[in-house]
Amino acid sequence: AHYAMGGIPTNVDAQVVVGPQETPVPGLYAAGECACVSVHGANRLGTNSLLDIVVFGRRGGAHMAAFAADATLHAVPEDPARHTIDMLDAILTREGGNNAADIRSELQDRMFDLAFVVRSEDGLRQMSQILQDLRRRYDEVGVGDRGSVFNTDLMEVVELGFLLDCADALVTAALARDESRGAHFREDHPLRDDANWLKHSLAYREEDGSIRLDFKPVKMGPYVPMERKY
Repeated sequence: AHYAMGGIPTNVDAQVVVGPQETPVPGLYAAGECACVSVHGANRLGTNSLLDIVVFGRRGGAHMAAFAADATLHAVPEDPARHTIDMLDAILTREGGNNAADIRSELQDRMFDLAFVVRSEDGLRQMSQILQDLRRRYDEVGVGDRGSVFNTDLMEVVELGFLLDCADALVTAALARDESRGAHFREDHPLRDDANWLKHSLAYREEDGSIRLDFKPVKMGPYVPMERKY
């Protein structure tokens, strides 16, 4: 398995940021391989994850401490965990007969075939249709263990839902990006297109479950992208 390029958008202080203007969400932080400060570009060399973990983990911790010292506490909703509780209850009470392990295995196999190293419009569109079918089957997955203590069956079903979310975002963004860049290779668009695609893809899940894409420009340093000729 390779590293999943991208993640939760953050700044250098590990603050989660929103939108092309990178507006920080007060009090919300992310660091490590779940976050995307964008120091790696469109690919990442092995062991460079240490930069995410050590450097931005330290910077984030320092920023959190400073924020917490002066932060004003806001009123919380009457039942802040209701959305999550309802989601878990819905899974626990489902009578569906589909198996989470079967869906996960098919998701892995099909993503490997159609959205892995070599991609194409035809393959990505096919994968998008497969994801819709897997999502329908996921909505009919039940759990054998209905308990509330260390329920690994429930954990696997919840994780599968998040895997489907990530796969949907990846396929949608890869289909839109009709160029090749870094670890994203489109055999039907083998060249890099800096005129149109020198930008980050931002994926948002809408209320109806669809993925909406937005974009933000790449911050250019002293070294500009050049064509690789080896």
